[in-house]
Amino acid sequence: MANFYTDTAELKFHLTHPLMQKIVALKERNFTEHERFDYAPVDFEDAMDSYDKVLEIVGDISANTVAPNAESVDAEGPQLIDGHVQYAAGTQKNLDAIIKAGLMGITLPRKYDGLNFPIVPYIMAADMVSRADAGFVNIWGLQDCAETIHEFADEEQQQRYLPRIAAGETAAMDLTEPDAGSDLQAVQLKATLVDGKWILNGVKRFITNGDGNISLVLARSEEGTADGRGLSMFIYDRNSNAVTVRRIEHKLGIIGSPTCELVFKNAPAELVGQRKFGLIKYVMALMNGARLGIAAQSVGIADAAWREAVSYAKERVQFGSSISKFPAVYEMISRMKAKVDAIRTLLYETARFVDVYKAYEHISKERSLLPEEKTEMKAYQKLADIFTPLSKGLSSEICNQVAYDALQIHGGSGFMKDYPIERIYRDARITSIYEGTTQLQVVAAVRGVTTGGYLAQIKAYAETEVKPELLGYRGYISEMAFEYEEAVKAVLEVGNNEYTDFHARRLVEMAGNIIMSHLLVLDTNRDHQYWKSLDIFLKLARAENRGKMEFISITNPADLGKYKMD
Repeated sequence: MANFYTDTAELKFHLTHPLMQKIVALKERNFTEHERFDYAPVDFEDAMDSYDKVLEIVGDISANTVAPNAESVDAEGPQLIDGHVQYAAGTQKNLDAIIKAGLMGITLPRKYDGLNFPIVPYIMAADMVSRADAGFVNIWGLQDCAETIHEFADEEQQQRYLPRIAAGETAAMDLTEPDAGSDLQAVQLKATLVDGKWILNGVKRFITNGDGNISLVLARSEEGTADGRGLSMFIYDRNSNAVTVRRIEHKLGIIGSPTCELVFKNAPAELVGQRKFGLIKYVMALMNGARLGIAAQSVGIADAAWREAVSYAKERVQFGSSISKFPAVYEMISRMKAKVDAIRTLLYETARFVDVYKAYEHISKERSLLPEEKTEMKAYQKLADIFTPLSKGLSSEICNQVAYDALQIHGGSGFMKDYPIERIYRDARITSIYEGTTQLQVVAAVRGVTTGGYLAQIKAYAETEVKPELLGYRGYISEMAFEYEEAVKAVLEVGNNEYTDFHARRLVEMAGNIIMSHLLVLDTNRDHQYWKSLDIFLKLARAENRGKMEFISITNPADLGKYKMD
């Protein structure tokens, strides 16, 4: 029987990364949880065995329930009935299987009926579910909202809402409005305090799984304000029945995921945390979690596309031979695999950074951190802050490239609905748009360029010990790092913010290529199976970075006027 976990050696490989020892010890509070919950792990090996077994269950459900339902869900889609969403039949079957297996609330503490897993295995589950059906992961994966409730809501709210999500109720994050997309400071949905209770009025648009049971809503609580400082975060419970789904959007892809326009009419809500911190603190944390989720979705989709290309190329015979034997085809397929391995290693490196800092953050609410713990938390938080937009931006763009090439390998057949690649190709397109477009990821990631954050981590990777046979690759990466450093210097020395913004994406992508190359070296150092991907990806990255460096060297601020719209 197929299993998306056991057939993907890369997942087990990343699960057993050396940093997991620290992550698991922090998450399990040095395994003291076993004193309160007899099913909690007693040591590292016990915890890893639990992750392994649960991920195998996710792999089974993904391969044998979610994936077989994907085409029917894409054809049927959700329906709007009496102001509420009814999922496609296959979507409901998927959700029932996930709930029955206890796979909601994976990262939540055991006291709220969660599994208390770190981010890494959760992201692996998202990786597999996305490979099966990218639309369904948008429903299952919104348990990210539970993490935000856990982080910022008061204990009484956590006790009421988190066990419900762990038991299978779905969630949503209601942020976007008709006139507030990327610019969330423009949110106008009104929150009014009436007799000590909050009510919400207004419209939200493009809300993924908008009819979820428990929603986090960004609303304007401070009358007379027009910026982010007037926004607060609220919990809305669908049991109140005060929000109507006005329409389900008709989309290019991820059709099984209902994208809703919502109308709030005196909807009762509960304030999360403090007033005025909705956007500047709570949404930023929520979006970072969501962006890591979209990076996982991108990796899963890219993996699915690559596999479809391999399968088709082996079966398709032209000119008396399988097309997989033609250089033009096998080069594309090898390049796709190298890119999938590259974005996957970046994804799990980012997830590990998030895991360490989040664990320390939660521990800090239980006791005072030691000085060395505070230092370590800040270091990992800085890495998570610059790696998250990098991972989301690069993974989604490469996902689209891989899906494009996979459909190309199918030729005319790929353009028809006879093969899954047509759906996968459509599903891929959204990844570089939602939860912040690639352009917005660059705005966030460029801080890693201008502050030297990426360069510092690149140097840290370069100093780690590797086998002698990998030192040649390290030499090539050092050349790339030197070119990157020179390119950054050339742009920043101009002292023109607009000029820096103009080259920001090039600089971010150069840094990303170097980082992914370093990570593939480290992966190959642990397992030789990554050697081919390292060799292929590094050649591609070197050529791409050199082109970006050349472009930067032949431009100057005076050129900006040529690009501006009249």
